[in-house]
Amino acid sequence: MSAARTLRTATSDQGPNPCRPQAVAGKVREKATTPRAARRVPKPLASGTPARWAAGVPAEVLTAIADRSVALLCVFMQERSSVGELADQLRREFDRYSPGGKLPSSRALVERFRVSPVTVSRALAQLAAEGLVVTRPGAGAFRARPARPTAAPVGDTSWQEVALSADGAADLVPRSVDATGVIVSLAAPPPGVIEFSGGYLHASLQPERAMAAALARAGRRPGAWGRPPMEGLPELRDWFARTIGGSVTAAEVLVSAGGQTSLTTALRALAPPGAPVLVESPTYPGMLAIARAAGLRPVPVPVDPDGVRPELLADAFRATGARVFVCQPLFQNPTGAVLAPDRRAQVLRIAREAGAFVVEDDFVRRLAHEDAGQLPRPLIADDPDGVVVHVGSLTKATSPSFRVSALAARGPALERLRAIQVVDTFFVPRPLQEAALELVGSPAWPRHLRSIAAELRVRRDAMTSALRLRLPELALPHIPSGGYHLWLRLPDGSGSASRAFGSGGESAFTAAALRAGVALTPGRPYFSAEPPAAHVRLSFAAVAGTEEIAEGVRRLRTACDEVFPGKRST
Repeated sequence: MSAARTLRTATSDQGPNPCRPQAVAGKVREKATTPRAARRVPKPLASGTPARWAAGVPAEVLTAIADRSVALLCVFMQERSSVGELADQLRREFDRYSPGGKLPSSRALVERFRVSPVTVSRALAQLAAEGLVVTRPGAGAFRARPARPTAAPVGDTSWQEVALSADGAADLVPRSVDATGVIVSLAAPPPGVIEFSGGYLHASLQPERAMAAALARAGRRPGAWGRPPMEGLPELRDWFARTIGGSVTAAEVLVSAGGQTSLTTALRALAPPGAPVLVESPTYPGMLAIARAAGLRPVPVPVDPDGVRPELLADAFRATGARVFVCQPLFQNPTGAVLAPDRRAQVLRIAREAGAFVVEDDFVRRLAHEDAGQLPRPLIADDPDGVVVHVGSLTKATSPSFRVSALAARGPALERLRAIQVVDTFFVPRPLQEAALELVGSPAWPRHLRSIAAELRVRRDAMTSALRLRLPELALPHIPSGGYHLWLRLPDGSGSASRAFGSGGESAFTAAALRAGVALTPGRPYFSAEPPAAHVRLSFAAVAGTEEIAEGVRRLRTACDEVFPGKRST
């Protein structure tokens, strides 16, 4: 077997001893005849070697095997590095060859770059996979010709407007889907733009190493790639039940594929098309989109810093006959409000008297800040009558792609939820469920929660301080002790700005912010009806750190001066 060669540039010979680097074959050993004392078996090898195999094997043999393994690993790594270096060098020289032109032969490349034929072959294969090189057996390698653009046939899709709307004439609620409010939080901003619009943790806050280790361990579990129970793994359902608390049991929990999927299942199970559904105002745009896509009619119920207002909730139930109320009792999106203790029992009583369900979206419980104190229990923990359908998720505290959540309910509602989930998705992939079990059961999980609790508090304080210093005209009525965002009211405009405000000043401010290099979320999508004022939501979790927060607020000063001239406080 030929030894690997490193990529070197030839130098001149000087004197009787040649200084030209030469490739040294792997079989050649300096001072091969020098006797060497026997060494003890290295500890890593001894601990990692099966006892049945190592027993009775001389230490010299084990040491030689270890040395040879390390040598082979070094050769492999060196070979892989050489392949990449050679491929990079050939890319830089592509302009020397016309499309279809022949590249130097493999032998010429071996002699020029002092590499092995295997390295040349692998580098050319890599370039061929990228579409840059075409290899022809017996003829050599050639620079690929650029693909000729083919004119796409021009079609006429106007017929779809009729097809998509013709059967909706009898619908009480148009089932058009407006995903604008969701896309704003999911879309990555252009390079150089600070992301105050993100709905997930920045990569530096995600437990990537812990998730990777959990996924690796999960993949080795017996049966990890088999079909899981349709309701979810019993151990994971039990963990969710214990974290919910109260009298909730594993039998009352379904494992679902993320909070958005859980909300979709809940609304489809509990409300028929055309029915009204009560929602907080403002509320999560993704839930409004789910409701409208299902043909439901969202009816707003205002919230204040203590959560939904019970007297208005009772009025809404009486006026509409709704059978579902969707709320976020803990760190509400977007206001950050927490449902006050005296209102919790009122909400459950009002819904029970109306014969209605409360869908509890407990999406951000694991993102409480360091100074949050004791959190209130989920509503379902104090509901023995099956009024509450609970949604809890791991996604916000981990990663956008770690889509594991739970649906908890009691009575016939649970059976309907299970049936709809099975029809829609069958089940959550078992490797992901196994990985979730590995993650939440590892020592890294509580450490991660403590870490993000401290970091989110620091970021929240940095953003509130920067806003008060640079943008005091933006009202901040509530500073949350959990979650990842702030809800700000924009100032009233004057003159031309006032007219812009009346026709969408949030859009003007959002566009000005983007020109200044900041992506934020306008408030309009959070309202199911006409908003009482203009708002924006700023996220402090999706940025790299406090320095980026300070710079983003500084840029917003420019946008505010542009849209609301004369409003700058002195």
